Amino acid sequence: MEEIKKKDIRALTREQLREFFVSNGDKAFRGNQVYEWLWQKAAYSFDVMTNLSKKTREMLEANFVINHIKVDQMQRSSDGTIKNAVRLHDDLIVESVLIPTKSRTTACVSSQVGCSLDCRFCATSRLKRMRNLNPDEIYDQVVAIDNESRLYFERPLSNIVFMGMGEPLMNYNNVLKAIDKITSPDGLGMSPKRITVSTSGVPKLIRKMADDEVKFKLAVSLHSAVDEIRTSIMPFNAKFTLSDLRESLQYWYEKTRSRITYEYVVWDGINDTQKDVDALVEFCRFAPSKVNLIEYNPIDDGEFKQASNAAIDRYVNSLEKNNIVVTVRRSRGKDIDAACGQLANKS
Repeated sequence: MEEIKKKDIRALTREQLREFFVSNGDKAFRGNQVYEWLWQKAAYSFDVMTNLSKKTREMLEANFVINHIKVDQMQRSSDGTIKNAVRLHDDLIVESVLIPTKSRTTACVSSQVGCSLDCRFCATSRLKRMRNLNPDEIYDQVVAIDNESRLYFERPLSNIVFMGMGEPLMNYNNVLKAIDKITSPDGLGMSPKRITVSTSGVPKLIRKMADDEVKFKLAVSLHSAVDEIRTSIMPFNAKFTLSDLRESLQYWYEKTRSRITYEYVVWDGINDTQKDVDALVEFCRFAPSKVNLIEYNPIDDGEFKQASNAAIDRYVNSLEKNNIVVTVRRSRGKDIDAACGQLANKS
């Protein structure tokens, strides 16, 4: 029964740690030391906290637990991409990905076990949402990928995208707490400008982000600017319509002056006509934006097929003609099911 009483030490604030030591007849600064071990040094056990006495470490061991993640399996793609199957303290598994390029390494992290939403083209959405990840579990994914980046590419992690498993805005508080720890000088000290949170579009929470004056970047998985088409591939769009989404993004831009990125996959026979292109151009007009056209990664059933190069060119030409920044993003890590939309715990 003793195990059950142990508290998750990373759920405590620095102040609560200081109070714990004072109430146990020790000095408050011990709390600072432990906090530094937990967040700056990402300690995975009390034994490694070498500037604490053995007695202090034993006291921590008796009262607390560090629910550290474990990289259960690591797969390396022929293009250098690395996928981690991450085991959580309750034996559930999520996946995270390291994407290397010549100039940077990007961590793609998960925010939920499974997903709250129901996009038909995404493997993760077929897993029911088991639970939200805690801030420390998100943080640990970043630390693991930073370590891999240093080991395999001889440079620290440069960027983070919340594009792994789950809808980040449906785990709003924990995602923001994790980003706070990642960007804090007391944590990893990364710039928030190097972090992008990607959402399928929850208008109320996009407004909340703007009100909370977040400093990270926003990306929206759009895939169609025509309501009926978007609802057919992303059924939750019936509840969060494009007009609501657009209003919330307008609010976001007015508050933050931060450019919006749209993630957009073009599928054969679904959103590959000139009408679809025109709708996207019109949708983008209200604020400075960038469109990432993403190569589709099949998830076995063949219902969705990558559009022709001619269809992609049609998008690129129209967007550029209307002075909208556009990039065509080739998928990485397809051979290990690590590409966009493929994360589904096959490993």
